[in-house]
Amino acid sequence: MPELRFLKWLVTGLAATMMLGVLAIVAILVIRFSGKTDAGALPSSIILPSGAQALAVTFAGDRIIVLTQDDQVLVYHADGRLVGTTALQATP
Repeated sequence: MPELRFLKWLVTGLAATMMLGVLAIVAILVIRFSGKTDAGALPSSIILPSGAQALAVTFAGDRIIVLTQDDQVLVYHADGRLVGTTALQATP
């Protein structure tokens, strides 16, 4: 029966395509996560302004960005000195 032969080739082709896709995703994940993950060296201490509590910390080149609970963005140099501050405001 020719219809079943075509269906068999179709299922085989789709299975092979799916396996190649899974292999590609695994390869991408291995390449992505096996790279150097140097997040930067932290200074011995970072002094926050009085009453500020850190909510999030991230790295941007040689800068350390700290978001405080009172919506202040504090930018520190890699050596721990404060470079600048910015206040976030909600948009209406």
